[in-house]
Amino acid sequence: MAEGRVAYPGGMTHAMSTTLVADDRCWQAVLAHDAAADGEFVYAVRTTGVYCRPSCPSRRPKRASVTFFAGPDAAEIAGFRECRRCRPRGGRPVPAGLADVRRACTYIQAHADETLTLARLAAHVGASPFHLQRTFVKLVGISPRAYQDAVRAARFRDGLRQGTPVSGAVYDAGYGSISRVYERMPTGRGMTPATYRRGGKGMALRYTIVDSPVGRLMVAGTERGICSVKLGDRDERLEEDLRREYPEATVSRDQQALTTWVRTLLAHLDGRVAHLDLPIDVQATAFQWKVWLYLQSIPWGETRAYSEVARAIGEPSAVRAVARACATNPVCLVVPCHRVVQKGGGLGGYRWGTRRKRALLQTENSDSGKPSGLAKAER
Repeated sequence: MAEGRVAYPGGMTHAMSTTLVADDRCWQAVLAHDAAADGEFVYAVRTTGVYCRPSCPSRRPKRASVTFFAGPDAAEIAGFRECRRCRPRGGRPVPAGLADVRRACTYIQAHADETLTLARLAAHVGASPFHLQRTFVKLVGISPRAYQDAVRAARFRDGLRQGTPVSGAVYDAGYGSISRVYERMPTGRGMTPATYRRGGKGMALRYTIVDSPVGRLMVAGTERGICSVKLGDRDERLEEDLRREYPEATVSRDQQALTTWVRTLLAHLDGRVAHLDLPIDVQATAFQWKVWLYLQSIPWGETRAYSEVARAIGEPSAVRAVARACATNPVCLVVPCHRVVQKGGGLGGYRWGTRRKRALLQTENSDSGKPSGLAKAER
């Protein structure tokens, strides 16, 4: 990474994070110099350190060098500079405090495994704690502490995906102990148990339902992340299920809401996006988080037996509890519980039907270059 360049941690809930990275439509717009996409996003080229409009007349870069951002502010916080040819800002001034926020993000990245106080961060930047906190939240969408949590969480998930044992990934990411991992909920910020027990009272949920290769897909979320992903055949049944789960919340259907999350999930189902790293806002026990974190580390095209999952999380006798955690997963696909199968190679149960589970696994196996059918569960 170039000096001064900020790597946004995956799964951040604000639009200024790199949630558009996986969207192939953005890349197609860049290839086509599509002026209609100007203002929807900008693309940054890591090899040059410059960000551009989709319609920029400059030579197209290699896809591997491109990162998408929701707008100029996000790109500049990440350390990229405006293209002098296409001028994505359109003459609009740089927001006050952006340079301070960029320095703060860089410092957090470098010291994510340490205890960082707001006072220490403000002293490094050269601003008052109050001013830095307010500006950081305004431009990034989350607090400096939440940003540090996201950095640690991204490193923890990366460690698991690379095959690092859970205990090693815990300390490499800077958590200090396994219990701290589940206190900080690195798969998402997580609603409080009290809020969930009250049926979501005081919460505002928006949802959308779209067609997918495995039936109707419902995605519901709060301002903090996805709280429900459901599959079914009838919209009415999906809506009833959501309202039953959150009877006291303000629930509204909005087909324009959650667009980025829905597009990413559809791209995942089509085999265009192998790994999902989306923000989650659900309430769960420490054991459930432990299971779900491990499920998110199972690579595309592979499966695990329930007993393998139990051993991997350090609870070899908790096979039935693992099965319950899979069955109660409220965000299917985001937490890929369909990748957990029976030890003998059978599909096992699936809340949304074994037909859908088989279809999901066959898609993943074929797209990963493996023969159609279940991947071997026990190695």
